[in-house]
Amino acid sequence: MRAIERAAIESQAVTGATLMERAGAGTVAALFDRWPPLARGMRRAVVLCGPGNNGGDGFVIARLLRERGWAVEVLALGEAARSGPDARTMRARWAALGPVAPLAGPGDLAATPAPALIVDAVFGTGLSRPLHGVAAGALRAVADWRAGPAGAVPMVAVDLPSGLCADTGRARGPVLRCDLTVTFHRAKPGHYLAEGPAHCGALSVVDIGLTETPADATRLIGAAEARPALDKAGGHKFDHGHVVVPTGAMGRTGAARLAARAALRVGAGLVSLGAPAAAMAECAAQVTAVMLRRVDGREDLEALLGDARINALCLGPGLGVARARDLMGAVRGKHAPYGGALVLDADALTALAPLEGLLPGRCVLTPHGGEFARLFPDLAASEAGKIERTRAAARRAGCVVLNKGPDTVIAAPDGRTALQAATGARRVPWLATAGAGDVLAGLIAGLLARGMAPFEAACAAAWIHVEAAVILGPGLIAEDLPEALPRVLRALA
Repeated sequence: MRAIERAAIESQAVTGATLMERAGAGTVAALFDRWPPLARGMRRAVVLCGPGNNGGDGFVIARLLRERGWAVEVLALGEAARSGPDARTMRARWAALGPVAPLAGPGDLAATPAPALIVDAVFGTGLSRPLHGVAAGALRAVADWRAGPAGAVPMVAVDLPSGLCADTGRARGPVLRCDLTVTFHRAKPGHYLAEGPAHCGALSVVDIGLTETPADATRLIGAAEARPALDKAGGHKFDHGHVVVPTGAMGRTGAARLAARAALRVGAGLVSLGAPAAAMAECAAQVTAVMLRRVDGREDLEALLGDARINALCLGPGLGVARARDLMGAVRGKHAPYGGALVLDADALTALAPLEGLLPGRCVLTPHGGEFARLFPDLAASEAGKIERTRAAARRAGCVVLNKGPDTVIAAPDGRTALQAATGARRVPWLATAGAGDVLAGLIAGLLARGMAPFEAACAAAWIHVEAAVILGPGLIAEDLPEALPRVLRALA
């Protein structure tokens, strides 16, 4: 955002002061849209301003509320001399209307009665280091005030709740929990990652007249990414791919069966389970449309994959690490006989860890946080955000990485990234249930079998997976997810 704003200012298309005015006006409009009663009558607001441009936006908001007849109290962290020229200009314009009181600690808020609105314009996207000292104390004082007399007062954050990192969504010290966050031009990763959603509340993105979008921007996954899953013309079942899902030993076949059913439901023409001899009867008692083949070890899998019509393999759900290592030989290494699409999940990821060397290009890794740490221990330990860590992992692996969690990040080796954000109606914590990840792996495998490219298949599967959970609601179990897919796909159509 700083680069985009700088480019616009240097091109003389706009001034920094104009952008600040637009940001302030956009915030006022957004908060009135969120809370319509505040737009009627004269109220009282407390505006908390910081020393940077975020504070400058806060002074604009204070002035605009005052011009509407509101009683406005401004508390500022730091002296005017610490601010940039545009922020100083906005502070001076406010000073012609009202005073600026200090915001430094508990004493500054102790006697302040609860207003109708609190505006957090202390720190925004420019916060790049942990907070300590006076700044941390000021935010703790605000948090304590809101926990007491101002507990029911709506709070709006300008760009980002103060104390939250815009890149990672992690706390940089005390973080203010807001009811509405108004950001400008584009949302930032921190609005969706890690602790961000819990602190941001509702999110409003305001247009301030900028046009540029970075080429490497992460996109949010939406229904548009899932609609290609509907593109199933007529033809023979083999025209839509054949997925193989090896199972674990007897008593451990459930995860593979979940993946297989999901692959079939999402439109793969055929799906086969590859079970060891001792588990064949267990699988046969549980499946009908899914076919069953005996796979005791690597040689059996290699023989099965010799059928050129098999074009997708989902390896890992419920396998057990030893069996996963054995079967991995059929797909890894330059002499491996199988060269089709591949999903590596669960025990197959543990068998790979730590990852050394490149994987096949038509491969998707689907680690959760613990598996990611085993595969890429140095990346997991870094201070980088989840998007950057996943991008680095995809480059290292040479394939698509779907880094699971409420904030699922998908990255391709060429740097493309997408985010399935757990916010608003798509926040589905009940998806954290045993077997849900196996269903996701099966969805990806099914879409790969139908010819979708790995990055697109992973994005579509992530959206469909969450949408099924939205439709089912609290109380879902993994077995329910494949059965919800017809409703999801019908709604897409």
